[in-house]
Amino acid sequence: MPMNQALLGEFDQEIANTRKCLERVPEDKFSWKPHPKSGTMIWLAGHVAQLPGWAKETFERTELDIAPVGQPQPQPPVLKTRKDLLDLFDKYSAAGRSALAKATDADMMAPWSLLSGGKTIFTMPRIAVFRGFVMNHLIHHRAQLTVYLRLNDIPVPALYGPSADEGSFG
Repeated sequence: MPMNQALLGEFDQEIANTRKCLERVPEDKFSWKPHPKSGTMIWLAGHVAQLPGWAKETFERTELDIAPVGQPQPQPPVLKTRKDLLDLFDKYSAAGRSALAKATDADMMAPWSLLSGGKTIFTMPRIAVFRGFVMNHLIHHRAQLTVYLRLNDIPVPALYGPSADEGSFG
């Protein structure tokens, strides 16, 4: 079985679980944050929404410079509604899934580099970038988002099993 085929089911499951979390982000709490050093709920949700698209960057490029010299720092999109958030997530999820579906085993093993200001932060096979930099990163920030939901008394969805709010996988 090609590696991408082995990963597509997991990608689809994590995207479905992530969407359940993003669907619960309340517009009246977009500016809420648990600590002065924390990002706002909408910043975190927006980051989560964009992460599936990093699969596209991983499989369609050989490197990404997150702070190119002489160029302005990329700004996150302005999200004013939950619909904006979900539309962004759906766009990046579709792009990420498409790139993963097209990736060959040779593509998976090709080196990929993350740079900042032209300096290499790391280089590793794309499959390792996909697992760690895309999927694990997504799951990590989605978990943070569930804490934000919990701290605001918003029911946390069942993800890998029942949550304290949902006794089933609903």
